[in-house]
Amino acid sequence: MYDFIVVGSGLFGAVFAHEAAAAGKKVLVLEKRPHIGGNIYTEKQGSVMVHKYGAHIFHTNDKKVWDYVQKFAEFNRYTNSPVANYKGKMYSLPFNMYTFHAMWGVSTPQEAAAKIDQQRKEAGITEPKNLEEQAISLVGRDIYEALIRGYTQKQWGRKCTELPASIIMRLPVRLTYDNNYFNALYQGIPVRGYTYLIERLLEGIEVRCNVDYLDPVVKGEMDAQAKRIVYTGPLDAYFGQSLGALEYRTLRFETERLDIANYQGNAVVNYTDSEPAYTRIIEHKWFTFGKDEEGNEIEDTVISREYPAEWQKGDEPYYPVNDERNNTLCSRYKELADKEDKVIFGGRLGEYKYYDMDKVIARALEVAEELLR
Repeated sequence: MYDFIVVGSGLFGAVFAHEAAAAGKKVLVLEKRPHIGGNIYTEKQGSVMVHKYGAHIFHTNDKKVWDYVQKFAEFNRYTNSPVANYKGKMYSLPFNMYTFHAMWGVSTPQEAAAKIDQQRKEAGITEPKNLEEQAISLVGRDIYEALIRGYTQKQWGRKCTELPASIIMRLPVRLTYDNNYFNALYQGIPVRGYTYLIERLLEGIEVRCNVDYLDPVVKGEMDAQAKRIVYTGPLDAYFGQSLGALEYRTLRFETERLDIANYQGNAVVNYTDSEPAYTRIIEHKWFTFGKDEEGNEIEDTVISREYPAEWQKGDEPYYPVNDERNNTLCSRYKELADKEDKVIFGGRLGEYKYYDMDKVIARALEVAEELLR
């Protein structure tokens, strides 16, 4: 018998498994993919550490979480400062004085604020009812049209007027010349990659890859061997989508190695017009400042074009679509989950909730503390 069988080796599963094993519990981790780490999996391609499932920049204001990850991996000082390409013209992200100067030619915070206020009043928006209205209220119509609308509609596959205002509430807008997107107290990327972080968390713990827990035969065998199950897969899939399918957005990547030293001069460039179909290009070497682990300059480069799409069976689910329809359906699934005495649901997929990495870790530690008390 295992005290815990953990389904999924992403951050939630790995952190919980580590805490349970450290408390003397017998733990088994099951992973459907051929590798551990979930969507934060990284792998070397030549000298370049590649984020296989898209860019992941760790950032937090939670010192407890920051101190926790530092125990398992050394982090570099990478600061997320993406830029936007709109019809060949470059703009700074997050929206700040560099952006406003490029868009309107303004040079002072007072001029930028006045321009935004003017466009907000012209739009006549008092209580934003959707993402479009919320965006115009925050940054004005010009920036919305150039830097938000096309990108967002590609990202979510829906018109901005059909998306909830809450999606863009996290959007940083600054009347300063500050390109730090997250502006978090602690920020960086593991020097040896996220896979190394997960390996350290799972050190000494039994892990089985290429195992689909939801296969009926596998599930029967595993349930019989576990006192408790910690499930981090899709919530609706656990129940066979018996109430209907929850919606997700997925991503497709076109990754290629180029025999040049520098493709775009930045780790992340967003393409904010409706064309091209990809939302951004990631140049992975700049997550490590263009150097390998020994500090040598990397002479080639690897880029990934990121294409969002509607999730279909067999795809990797990335982002829950937290609109009214899906949230209502999710609440019905959670009622079923509450009746599962033996199973704990966690993580972005298991809770159908958008979590940043630090929040996933904090939640996993919280659940571990409750169950291991």
